[in-house]
Amino acid sequence: MSHDLSLLLQRHSIPARQLGEPAPEGATLQALLEAAIRVPDHGKLQPFRLILLQGEAKLAFGERLAALSLRLQPDMPESKREKERTRYSFAPLVVAVISRTDPASKIPVIEQRLSAGCIAYNLLLGAQSLGFGAQWLTGWAAYDREAATIIGLADNEQVIGFVHIGTPQLDVPDRDRPTLADVLSTWTP
Repeated sequence: MSHDLSLLLQRHSIPARQLGEPAPEGATLQALLEAAIRVPDHGKLQPFRLILLQGEAKLAFGERLAALSLRLQPDMPESKREKERTRYSFAPLVVAVISRTDPASKIPVIEQRLSAGCIAYNLLLGAQSLGFGAQWLTGWAAYDREAATIIGLADNEQVIGFVHIGTPQLDVPDRDRPTLADVLSTWTP
């Protein structure tokens, strides 16, 4: 039996700074997002949601994070302030993948978070399959509770990643990958 695993074997991230217009939109974006949420979901909890950052909203989000960052680090150099301001401005589309956990559920929290992580990975694969590029990034804002408030998260929610999506502006070589022999073992009793 023959299998075509070329998409998985060729998958690699394109740095967000190398992603430009266009991004998926309309029916293509809808299809990408619908495919992305088809993930393992033990207990059918839907422990995830997505927030789209596009256009001026990306810049406004970056401005608010830069202000928060400056408040937390008043002596921050101007170069770092600019980096914070523009962090989300390169790719035309940023999808914030949110884990929405229910600690009272019988489903372990880690399984709920992994479900959201699968969405982020599906976005990478789906974007590539459609001819776009993508990069899954976190950064300090994914872990900061005040930043979570800026993007509108509840107490039981956390950013799993910001998936930057657009059209690659240049060819990006793949990085070295581990060999299977370096990471594979067989357990025997």
